[in-house]
Amino acid sequence: MNDKGIRACIPSRKQRKKTVTYDKRRYKRRNRIEIMFGRLKDWRRVATRYDRCPKVFLSAISLAATVIYWL
Repeated sequence: MNDKGIRACIPSRKQRKKTVTYDKRRYKRRNRIEIMFGRLKDWRRVATRYDRCPKVFLSAISLAATVIYWL
């Protein structure tokens, strides 16, 4: 992957003979974002994208993120 300029963001498994170096800070950030998307998908309106208008959809995401943050 080095020849393509791609850096690993996920740690390798313990069973792997040759370990892959990764950036722990990037992995932590990536994990937070994945958790947030998972929580947003719990909201049916956001997961199925009922709102086709981009402004209304963005406002639904903002509302859901605000409620998730406060709970």
